[in-house]
Amino acid sequence: MANSESLESLRVLLVEDDANDAELLIDELRSGGLQLDSRLVDTEADFSTALDEFDPDIVVSDLSMPAFSGYRALELLRERSAIVPFIFVSGTMGEEAAIKALKSGATDYLLKERIARLPSAVERAVQQARAEIAREHAEKELMRAQRFESLAMLAGGLSHDLRNILQPLLLTAEAMKENDDERLRKHGALVGDCAKRGLEMVASMLSFARGAKVQTEQVKLSALFDALAMLLRGSVPRNIDLVLEKPADDIAIEGNHTELQQCLLNLCLNALQAMPEGGKLRLSAEPSPIDETFFVDDELQTPGAYLKVLVTDTGVGMPDEVRANLFRPFFTTKESGTGLGLVSCKRIVTNHRGYLRVLSEPGKGTTFEIYLPLESADSAEQNGVPIAAGRGERVLVVVERLSKQTMLSDTLELNGYEVTTAGSGSHAMQRIDALGTPDIVVMDADLALMSGVRTIAALLDRNYDGPLILLVRGNDVIDRDGLPPVRRIRFIEKPVSVNLLLRSVREELDAGDETDA
Repeated sequence: MANSESLESLRVLLVEDDANDAELLIDELRSGGLQLDSRLVDTEADFSTALDEFDPDIVVSDLSMPAFSGYRALELLRERSAIVPFIFVSGTMGEEAAIKALKSGATDYLLKERIARLPSAVERAVQQARAEIAREHAEKELMRAQRFESLAMLAGGLSHDLRNILQPLLLTAEAMKENDDERLRKHGALVGDCAKRGLEMVASMLSFARGAKVQTEQVKLSALFDALAMLLRGSVPRNIDLVLEKPADDIAIEGNHTELQQCLLNLCLNALQAMPEGGKLRLSAEPSPIDETFFVDDELQTPGAYLKVLVTDTGVGMPDEVRANLFRPFFTTKESGTGLGLVSCKRIVTNHRGYLRVLSEPGKGTTFEIYLPLESADSAEQNGVPIAAGRGERVLVVVERLSKQTMLSDTLELNGYEVTTAGSGSHAMQRIDALGTPDIVVMDADLALMSGVRTIAALLDRNYDGPLILLVRGNDVIDRDGLPPVRRIRFIEKPVSVNLLLRSVREELDAGDETDA
C-alpha cells in the first residue's frame, strides 16, 4: 500500500471489463475532490501484475466479468495484504452476495445506482487502512523496544549483581597471601565462597535468559543470614548499626541460595547508601500468613503460609513519586546507578513464588518486606492442594499490561505449559498465523486496541476450536449470551488466583481430551 501523506493522491486499481463504467467511476471519484492515479484491469494475470507493480491504495471491483471474478480478485488481494481496502461496485449485488463479500474480506460494497457514495466510501476505507498500518507499526516498535529492554536488563543486571558479589573480593585481595594467620585464612575462605557464588549466579542468570529453571534447594534462613553478615563485613560504615535477628535453624524455604542472597545483598547495600548520616540497618524474619486482602490488582493470588523477611533502615526514606517507580527498569536516583538492582530483586522474589512490598516515608526510613512461601509445590500437593501440572500444551496469553502478561506466562511455564504471549487481539492473530493454533487461550476481557469480542470472532475465523478462559472484573458488564459461539468458555474474576488459573486451564484441557475421545 502506498505511503501517501494525504488522500489527495491515491492509487486506485479498477477491476472492470466495461471501459465506459470504469470512466464513470473515475469521474465520480474526481468530482468528489479526490486526485488519483488509476489503472484498469479485467483479467487475473493483469490484476496480479498490477498488485506487484502499481501498489494500489485501494481496489474497486465489479462483481462478475466474462474473464475474471471480483471474488477471485479479492482472494488474490488478501493473499498479499489484509489491510488494503477492497470495495465492490455492482449493479446486481443482492443482500446474500453482499454478506458473502464482507465475510470474504471486502471492506464495503456499493450499487451502481448509488455511485455518488463512492468518494466518501473510498476516503473512509483508505483512512481506516492507514490508521491500521500506523497502529501495527506502533505495536511492532513497542515489541522491539521491549525486547531491547529485556536484553539491556539482563546485561546491566548481571554486571550490577556481579559488582556487588565481587566487592568483598576487592576488599580482601591484599590479604590473600600464604600465611598461617587464622584471620587471613578466613579471608581466603571468603574469597572462595564469593567466587563460587558468583559463578552460580552467572549460571542462574544465563539459565533464566534461556528460559531454563533455576535449581532449587532447601535454604536455611539462618545460613542465609550468616552469609550476608560475612558479605556485608567491611561495607557497613562505623556510624551504622547492623542488626541481624537470625531466624531459628529449623526455618527453611524452597529456593535458590545464591539468588536470595543476591536479592538481600542488593537491598542491604541500598539501605546503607540511604543513611549517609548513619543509622540502623535491621534484618529479620517471621512467619506471616497472607489472605486474599493482601493482594493488589496486578498480582496472581496465592494465599497461605509465608515467611516475611524484613530489611529495615532508618535512612532518608522515599517520596511517593520515587516509590511508584522503584521497579521500573533503568529508574535510579543515584548518579552511577543502573536502575536495575531492584528490578532484579523483584524478578528473584517473583521466581520464588513470592511478593515484595515497600513501606517508606521521607525522613522516617524504608522497609522492604519479602514474602516467601513456606510450603514448596510438592508439600502443597501432599497437603491436598491440587497442583495442576501441564504436559507441554500450548497456551496463548492475550493481556495488554506487560507486568500482568509476564506474571501469567511465568506461572504457566513454571507449571509445565508452553506459553506464547500477545499484547493485543491483532498481535494474538499474528502469533497464531506465525506459530499455529494454541491448545487453549487465556485472554483479558478488557482489551483496548481490539475488543475481547472482536478477538474471539477473529479466533473463530481462524478455525480455533479449543477452550477459552476469559479474565473479567467482578463489576464488568458482559453480555455473555452475546459472545461469539466458542466451543468452551470459562470466566475467571480478577485479581486472578494462581491455583484457580492452573486448575481451570488443566480442567478445560482435560475436558477437551474427553470430548475428542
